[in-house]
Amino acid sequence: MENSNQSVPNRFFLLGLSTVPHLQVLGFLVFVVIYIITLSGNCLLLFTVRISPKLHTPMYFFLSNLAFIDICFSSTILPVILVNTIYKDKSISVGGCVLQMFCALLLGATECVLLSVMSYDRFAAICRPLHYSSIMNMRFCIILALIPWIAGFVNSSIQVPITWRLPFCRSHHINHFFCEVPAFLKLSCRDPLLNEIAMYTAAGTIVLFCFLLTFISYVYIISTLLKLRSSQGKQAAFSTCFSHLTVVTLYYGTIMFNYTQPRSSQPRESSKTVSVLYTVVIPMLNPIIYSIRNKDVKKCIRQTLQKKVRLSKSILT
Repeated sequence: MENSNQSVPNRFFLLGLSTVPHLQVLGFLVFVVIYIITLSGNCLLLFTVRISPKLHTPMYFFLSNLAFIDICFSSTILPVILVNTIYKDKSISVGGCVLQMFCALLLGATECVLLSVMSYDRFAAICRPLHYSSIMNMRFCIILALIPWIAGFVNSSIQVPITWRLPFCRSHHINHFFCEVPAFLKLSCRDPLLNEIAMYTAAGTIVLFCFLLTFISYVYIISTLLKLRSSQGKQAAFSTCFSHLTVVTLYYGTIMFNYTQPRSSQPRESSKTVSVLYTVVIPMLNPIIYSIRNKDVKKCIRQTLQKKVRLSKSILT
């Protein structure tokens, strides 16, 4: 009974990103700004797509799904970082830790698969324009939107239970800013070989398959764009493809770095830095790169603002 109490404590302690006071203050301000930008950018996209009939297309349907995931993902991680930065008590309950781990794995894997779905949508739109409406019909779009959530749920349902079966008797202090599986494997006083195999298999299968599908889609897209006669249209399309591929590569690459490296070869500080990229930075960048740079979205936002201004003027007069 005593061993059981030691291996499953009531609370864990998140050490965070830094213990230096002035760096904590700076980090708090930076993360507040990032959280505001993430919420405002993604909420603006959801609102714009909702009220603009012109944006009721498969591409913006998937972008709305991505925006919703990013809002949930950042809200799973950032509030915990901000609270732990302000208060001296950096503890988190076992239940809170389990919930955060489950949600982070769910949303991370879901976004992984959704990015590949979005690349397939762009492939169908650019390489099969005459058949696009028949290929990407509403029923098929809903199925494609559900697949990432199912994959994410299955991944979390496997990873979380097997992680929490380990005895955590080495320490209850987590050298991380949130409850992530690799950080917990380092706390186990039992060899977590089976857990590592499960983690490597899940990460490798999801990320490599999604990256391969995305890469193949963009190879076809780029080859089609090279055939365009308009140099201006070609340049704009290449610019968009390059920005999309940059975010996708960064997202997949950082996840692979954290979830497929052996525990002994992974420096703790670099692991935390990499985690910041895919849990905090990329959810902020996604609405900017995928949507707000888009001419259609900017036009709809402008028209909506102009209507609001005209309406407010008419009320005042």
